[in-house]
Amino acid sequence: MDLIYQMLELQQKLNDSTNGKDWENGVTKNGKIIDWKRCIYMESAELIDSYPWKHWKNIDASVDIDNAKIEVVDIWHFVMSLVLQEYKLNMAGDINFIANEIKKCDNYKNLEESNIKEPIDIQTSISNIENMLKSIFTNKTPLDIVNKLFIVAIDVGLDLSSIYRLYIGKNMLNIFRQDNGYKSGEYIKVWNNQEDNMVMQNLLSNHKDITPDELYFKLQEIYSNL
Repeated sequence: MDLIYQMLELQQKLNDSTNGKDWENGVTKNGKIIDWKRCIYMESAELIDSYPWKHWKNIDASVDIDNAKIEVVDIWHFVMSLVLQEYKLNMAGDINFIANEIKKCDNYKNLEESNIKEPIDIQTSISNIENMLKSIFTNKTPLDIVNKLFIVAIDVGLDLSSIYRLYIGKNMLNIFRQDNGYKSGEYIKVWNNQEDNMVMQNLLSNHKDITPDELYFKLQEIYSNL
């Protein structure tokens, strides 16, 4: 199974459902402006906050590695969306073509063969995140952003298969959020003092062979008992 293709296809479906069929034009079905680059750098700030970078606070703290992985996958959602938008607007190729282009990225092979490890030096990891952001601010191609994100993913101990597993989990959580009033503000994001991201991640950890539909059902079961 082509994991890159599968994730791109799921992201296209999620964006079509959430934002409307013509979201690539930069406006949702509700008239809200879409700015994927802003989404990426705002999520990147949250990723940096997973590291104990503050010289004035908790200087001996360790990296919140579980949250860092979730943040990387959140960024991956937005990076894929940017790539899908750019290729659609420029009529540069379909999802299969995009998947093949991503697999040509220099760092794809490293991600595919990555050995799960502890994060590298904190400052180096943060510099890699900022280097990815430079690609946005200097208007590099979406594939350049993808290539640099792969380095960031490896830094937090992700490989292609673990990104896929977390992506599927977050994809289902995003659908669940939309089905339960996320846009209207009715959705409850903290479940029994734990953010829904972590609830989802714990379900994936405790149920290795869980299917997307089963994950959705378990999320619903927990949510209905809040």
